[in-house]
Amino acid sequence: MDMTRLRSPLYLPANRASAVAKARTLACDAVILDLEDAVQPEAKADARAAAVAAAQEGGWGTRTLFLRVNGIGTPWHADDIAAGQAEGFAGIVVPKVDTPAEAAQVVAQSGGRPVLAMIETPAGVINAPAIAATTGIAGLVAGMADLAKALQCGSDPGRTPLLYSLSAIVIAARAAGIACFDGVCTEFRNEAAFRAEAEQGKLLGFDGKTLIHPSQVDPCNAVFSPSADEIAHARAMIAAYEAALATGRGVATLDGQMVEILHVEQAKRLLARA
Repeated sequence: MDMTRLRSPLYLPANRASAVAKARTLACDAVILDLEDAVQPEAKADARAAAVAAAQEGGWGTRTLFLRVNGIGTPWHADDIAAGQAEGFAGIVVPKVDTPAEAAQVVAQSGGRPVLAMIETPAGVINAPAIAATTGIAGLVAGMADLAKALQCGSDPGRTPLLYSLSAIVIAARAAGIACFDGVCTEFRNEAAFRAEAEQGKLLGFDGKTLIHPSQVDPCNAVFSPSADEIAHARAMIAAYEAALATGRGVATLDGQMVEILHVEQAKRLLARA
């Protein structure tokens, strides 16, 4: 499974039947049934059972289904990881993975399911390359709310205090050849704010952005899909380069800019994503 093609993974509380039912009708690329932050301690067991039932019932179409478990060291972690091996789940999302040893531990427990490791702490950011390089880790997910709390940093619309961490997560994922997803935008009633964050995430190199509300799905898909202008430009670059090769040249020009093989490879990657 190429998880880099997932633009819009949507978190849902696993114990909210109406939200789970609605998710089967949304255009999100993935659904993450959540047992962690969205579920109170006394409801964890019921939410776990509901998540397994939802996975086994199917009806998810082309959407990739994940289970977000409670973190390592919590009373629910072992049972959650076991539930993530139920038929219907394509992978497991694990919060606050801080070290490669923890990454290896959850992979060993996952029964062969791909694991998305959430980077939510300063230790996680520092160790992101080693976590990403752990066999069985299929992607990194930025968890910026917890990280901001740990950093004791301020906030602004441009996420300035978090830019280093966001880029570090992308670099670690790209070095390991795995997927990476931007963190959530909590302003789910402010589409302009969401789009600004999503555009920034795309600019930084993320494959997609995790979501917390159905209203964020369509804007997210729009941002992380190649635009008509980008597709046209990619095709023009490839055509210009092929025309140059036909005349014995290894470099082309398009609209006053040099086009080399690396630009052609990027263009082909964009067209494949489109």
